[in-house]
Amino acid sequence: QLQVVESGGGLVQPGGSLRLSCAVSGFTLDSYVIGWFRQAPGKEREGVSCISRRGNNINYSDSVKGRFTISRDNTKNTAYLQMNSLKPEDTAIYFCAAHRGYVCYLGANDYDYWGQGTQVTVSS
Repeated sequence: QLQVVESGGGLVQPGGSLRLSCAVSGFTLDSYVIGWFRQAPGKEREGVSCISRRGNNINYSDSVKGRFTISRDNTKNTAYLQMNSLKPEDTAIYFCAAHRGYVCYLGANDYDYWGQGTQVTVSS
């Protein structure tokens, strides 16, 4: 059974950092592109970052570029999202997703497998 599980969310003050993890089971991570998405209350789901199978192609949304870093460790079947210089507008539920293509897209419709999400709240 294919499963995607996010962890690492929480409450952090503005300017702080968090690292999200995305653990997959039931499939090998190196056969999938991984994307991170977020959804704030009342807003549509937004693509934040994605990373290709071997990590040689990475994209970021303009809103997080320079602050967030995506990575993956295929040997551990886990991907990560390092989030630095967090702002209140980063507050959202963050989702990890996977698709069996080769291209790193930030469109949610391209992804087949989704986790349940982890809440990130940036507030003083």
